[in-house]
Amino acid sequence: MAKKRYLAGYFFKTRVMISVEGLSVEFGGTKLFDNISFAINEKDKIALMGKNGAGKSTLLKIIAGAKTPSKGVVTSPSDSVISYLPQHLMTEDGNTVYEETSLAFLHILEMEQRIGELNGLMQQRDDYDSPDYYSLIEELSHLSEKLYTIETVNYREEIEKVLTGLGFKRSDLERQTSEFSGGWRMRIELAKILLKKPDLILLDEPTNHLDMDSIIWLEDFLLNQAKAVILISHDKSFVDRVTNRTIEITLGKIYDYKVNYSHYLELRRDRRMQQQRAFDEQQKMIAETKEFIERFKGTYSKTFQVQSRVKMLEKLEIVEVDEIDTSALRLRFPPSPRSGNFPVIAEGAGKTYDEKPVFSNATFTINKGDKVAFIGKNGEGKSTMVKCIMGEIPYDGKVTLGHNVKIGYFAQNQASMLDEDLTVFQTIDNVAIGEVRTKIRDILGAFMFGKDDSDKKVKVLSGGERSRLAMIKLLLEPVNFLILDEPTNHLDIKTKDVLKQALLQFDGTLIVVSHDRDFLDGLVSKVYEFGNGKVKEHIETINSFLEKRRLENLNQYN
Repeated sequence: MAKKRYLAGYFFKTRVMISVEGLSVEFGGTKLFDNISFAINEKDKIALMGKNGAGKSTLLKIIAGAKTPSKGVVTSPSDSVISYLPQHLMTEDGNTVYEETSLAFLHILEMEQRIGELNGLMQQRDDYDSPDYYSLIEELSHLSEKLYTIETVNYREEIEKVLTGLGFKRSDLERQTSEFSGGWRMRIELAKILLKKPDLILLDEPTNHLDMDSIIWLEDFLLNQAKAVILISHDKSFVDRVTNRTIEITLGKIYDYKVNYSHYLELRRDRRMQQQRAFDEQQKMIAETKEFIERFKGTYSKTFQVQSRVKMLEKLEIVEVDEIDTSALRLRFPPSPRSGNFPVIAEGAGKTYDEKPVFSNATFTINKGDKVAFIGKNGEGKSTMVKCIMGEIPYDGKVTLGHNVKIGYFAQNQASMLDEDLTVFQTIDNVAIGEVRTKIRDILGAFMFGKDDSDKKVKVLSGGERSRLAMIKLLLEPVNFLILDEPTNHLDIKTKDVLKQALLQFDGTLIVVSHDRDFLDGLVSKVYEFGNGKVKEHIETINSFLEKRRLENLNQYN
């Protein structure tokens, strides 16, 4: 397979035409893909869909050249550039944010340096008709043409524009990369990819570490400035807005739809109904054939017909039906204990870290039964306010919890509090009561725990698996006030639907800290916006709030 170059580019002339031909991948005798083929064209914005474990990330790695298939090839023009952002990566320390991001333009400097070297070599030569001299001319012409096609840009301005779009402040540019968390380092790598403007961008869960403003900015960038894109994401709104094509991986095969995710779901539903009809008809035919064989297998006059039918059944390819959509499961909370009418009252609340105020004079009341969202850029105080409500940190002002408020709290660190010596099933069985106990395996399945996962010890689970298990455990406990901090980070789209439907039926009070617009849409009716050291209340849906924000941003430039 042709070796791909990572994160190098700006070749505007190349029209992307990457072919995936006869791809097969086997692990321990099990086929992940079986002879799949498709082409990636210029301006394709492709969503890779499929259940966890279907092979989406593996396919991205193969296209990027980071993994070799068992069979098949990925072919592309020799000078096409493919940039890949995996879910997890390691970045080196030693550079500032600006210095690290500016490496995106290193290839231009190298190109200019090589052109200078070639000009110097040609001035030293007088063998104008030799093959070596023609080779120098050809390389110089090729590099000069590429450099000519690159728009003259103010590198500093471009770097600042992309980094601020992804949530960095200008004051962050001179800070060392080592001062930032893994999520922020991921943003630096994403910025480098976007600045290079490669022929094909491969993104694996790019929104996991982004806040809502950054996600919206990234959408606009991918739509208006990127060439071809293939992405894996569980953010339905992001996928719907960015993509124009959906490739589903299921049962080792692919289905290629020239539509976005929402339209794909409709076509997929129709396809599954057709599969089910074909399967039912085939099963009926098999049953009738077996009955004929059984009835006439000892009859001399029917010997040829019986043998013919036996051979036909042996060669018959059984119709496969795609996996059933587990989102049909309806998870119900236990009844909430009664609480006072005002579960949370904040009066002049504020928090300062290292003499820098995160927010100040926050005053608001959350009523019994309210479902509200905390929205804002990372670092503006959403999770800090949650910790104030929970009484986990000292703060200024006053935050009062109402009468008989029983809080159920989910944050990413909740996963570390699980008993590691229990199995997945035991963890849930210990908190389940009543009718729910008969549906534990169904609930586990809805949250992406297969049959074989139930007996696994918590200690062997990945971080994402532990988070999902902690979420199920929380949902089955009798509380009247739920606080969920980024609850959807490790959930696929179907599982998020299960959680959302359960929260809609929850009769208590809910605070959700989330950047997932589709998850919040229809769930919350009040938005608390965190930004510039303040907390603003908006009594409206998330979509109304975002639309108003868009109009305000447009008016700033008119």
